[in-house]
Amino acid sequence: MIVSAAIVPHTPLLAETIGKEHREKLAQTIQALTEVAQALYLAKPDTLVIISPHAPMYPDAFSGNIAPTFKAGLKEFGDHGTVIPLKANFLLLDHIQRHMRDEKIPFTLSSSEELDYGFTIPLIYLTKNLPNVKLVPLAVSMLDAQAHYKYGQELKDVIHAENGRVAVIASADLSHHSNAQSPEGYLPEGEAFDKFIREKAIALDGPALLAADANMLEKAGQSGYKPIVTLAGCLDGMNVNAKELSYEAPFGVGLMTMRYDLA
Repeated sequence: MIVSAAIVPHTPLLAETIGKEHREKLAQTIQALTEVAQALYLAKPDTLVIISPHAPMYPDAFSGNIAPTFKAGLKEFGDHGTVIPLKANFLLLDHIQRHMRDEKIPFTLSSSEELDYGFTIPLIYLTKNLPNVKLVPLAVSMLDAQAHYKYGQELKDVIHAENGRVAVIASADLSHHSNAQSPEGYLPEGEAFDKFIREKAIALDGPALLAADANMLEKAGQSGYKPIVTLAGCLDGMNVNAKELSYEAPFGVGLMTMRYDLA
């Protein structure tokens, strides 16, 4: 069953070894991630299902990582010291891939112990109080938003059939053009995207999320839309209390942390 859910950012600056003194400007986000970690501790999940936009992506299929163990790290940013070892929930991933096949949802499997920063940054914060938690790493695809929402709905059905306690996490940075501090430059579509996601994600408004303006999505320079749409599908029809814990963009990239408590 799903016992908790959240949307969390994954900027590498949240890691102490990378952000260093810049983390002072991310105080709201760090506090919010601490709150999500506390909520997870109370929900006591035995498995985290994390949806990352930076995992290997296929043009015509969703995917999951079926490695038996994982090492979440930040080598790609020159940090060879941060390593978070985790075990996989192989059985849940097997149930997911079988269900997707039965429902004609395109789904494939990859196998790699090394996890990208879209997983690592959330894991740094969210596993502090969950030393034995297992992981199911999932990737989005190049399929459209409607396919991702349906994929999320099917994930919900699989997880609800499980005896274990599962938390579903969307790893998602918002626009890289949010304001004048962006190294890639401000764009009004970036600011509009962040406002749009903040309004629709807290309401879990699936139809509105799916009706997002294509030009805004293209120009926003974001990596969060599809994980968020997938999570919205996963929570569709559930009795959920949503709370935005933080939103800030001190470096021009929108960072939103949102918690979903299941009633």
